[in-house]
Amino acid sequence: MTPEDITALFTRKDGSYLCARWGRPIVPVVFGVEDETLQTVKGAIEAIVALAGHNMDETDTELGANLMVFFCREWSELEGVPNLGQLIDGLPDLVQRLDAAGANQYRTFRFDQQGAIKLCIVFVRMDAELAKQPAETIALAQAAQLMLTWSDQAFADRSPLALANGNAVLRPEIGAVIQAAYDQVMPVSAQNSSHALRLYARTLG
Repeated sequence: MTPEDITALFTRKDGSYLCARWGRPIVPVVFGVEDETLQTVKGAIEAIVALAGHNMDETDTELGANLMVFFCREWSELEGVPNLGQLIDGLPDLVQRLDAAGANQYRTFRFDQQGAIKLCIVFVRMDAELAKQPAETIALAQAAQLMLTWSDQAFADRSPLALANGNAVLRPEIGAVIQAAYDQVMPVSAQNSSHALRLYARTLG
C-alpha cells in the first residue's frame, strides 16, 4: 500500500483524518446469535486482537463489557433491545436512517481522554447479501473493522478480507496496517494525516 492508500483508509467524507486504536483490553459480548456462532464471532475477535498484539479480558472495570455486537434481521428489532437507547442517543432516528439507506452494518465508538477507543457498539443486519456468507467470513470482517476507526469509505469498494484456498482471510496489507497502528511507539489516536506516513513506514518493516 502507498502512503496515499493508508491515508484514505482513515479519511472521512468531510476530509477529516482519524485513526484511533483501543486503549484497554477488549471485553466482547454478542447478542442475537446461537452459541455456535457466538464462539465463531469471539474466535475471530481473538484472532485479530492477537494479530494486533493487543489484549482481551473477562471484564472492563468501568463498563463491564466494552464491545457489544448485535445481530438482527431487521433494524426495527434494535428498538426492542432493553436499555439500548441509553447507549445510543437518538436510537429511533438511527434505525430509520439505516433502514432508509439499506445498510447492513453500523459501528459507533466512544473514546477516553487520550482519544483511544474505550467502547464500540456494532450492529449487523443479516440481509440477503450477508446471509450468503459463512459465519466465519462475517465475523472476521467485523473483527477487523472494529480494531481501528477506519473511514466510512475504507471498505466500501473492497472488503478487508480476501480468499485463500477458498477460505476468507484478512488481506495482508490490512493486517499490516493494524499491526502498525498498535505499535507501542505510535499514538493511541491521531487526527493529522502525517500519521499515515508513520503507519506506512512500519508496514515496510
